[in-house]
Amino acid sequence: MPVIEVENLQRRYRARTGIRRRAAPEVEAVRGINFEVERGELFGLLGPNGAGKTTTIKMLITLLLPSGGSARILGYDLVRDAQEIRKRVGYVFGGDRGLYERLSALDNLRYFSELYSVPAREQKKRIAELIELVGLTGREGERVEGYSRGMRQRLHIARGLLHRPEVLFLDEPSIGIDPVGARELRLTVARLVEQGTTVLLTTHYMFEADELCNRIAVIADGRIVAQGTPSELKKGVVSGRVVEIEVFGDAEASLKGLRALSGVISVSVEERGQAQLVVVRVDVGAEVTSAILTHLGGLRLGRVATREPTLEDAYVELVSGA
Repeated sequence: MPVIEVENLQRRYRARTGIRRRAAPEVEAVRGINFEVERGELFGLLGPNGAGKTTTIKMLITLLLPSGGSARILGYDLVRDAQEIRKRVGYVFGGDRGLYERLSALDNLRYFSELYSVPAREQKKRIAELIELVGLTGREGERVEGYSRGMRQRLHIARGLLHRPEVLFLDEPSIGIDPVGARELRLTVARLVEQGTTVLLTTHYMFEADELCNRIAVIADGRIVAQGTPSELKKGVVSGRVVEIEVFGDAEASLKGLRALSGVISVSVEERGQAQLVVVRVDVGAEVTSAILTHLGGLRLGRVATREPTLEDAYVELVSGA
């Protein structure tokens, strides 16, 4: 039986607008989503800002009541069995909130052990295990205010695991962390899954999802638009090759002509500081690089590269068409 079962889950709320004559239009944050997560799986929930990821997680950890549909965690109903679910799940969010900065990591974990009702006789051993798991051994006696953001995030994970949850929800845990800290965090998450913890992860970093997740659901505008393994998403949505051209100047005028070229599937532009990156997806076997460069001939060109499609390409295609 799946550990997480979501059936037609919905969340609506009233958004207050205006100052004097305030209106309250109804907003559909989550519009009837369906997915399942198996035991021991690392499941990714990807989507742009405002797509409904955090709202979905807050419903699954019983912080928000659903407006419609149903969900079960470890067989317990989201509404009827909220207390039982809370005993069995952990929640880790990105950012600096949720820790007491003037306390050491050790004192933070002691305090949260009491809140999570960890038996006193087990606290010392459990805290030592988690300090080692998240790689803070030797630094646990220092105040959290002196920790890097990556160290704080690893301490967040330790806090969320104190009561030995069977399911762990990670809501953008690596946001704002430097590359070294993010890599250490990914290693920590991978170790959790190896030890049998079921993890539901939201992230904006496609390489992170590609590296960690067994399966992924892409959510856009409150709806699930695709599900599958990273490989399945890439094969199902993105084919051919990708040509990337760095340009300096306004590339918009050239895009219509590029899209009309034989063999071109799609064209998009990404801002890269003073430059723009024109991303052209082309059919397998189509030799159109010279024609592309000719259409961009009026602009100053930088790097030109050809590569295989990535999960990020599939993600952009999915959320753009939602």
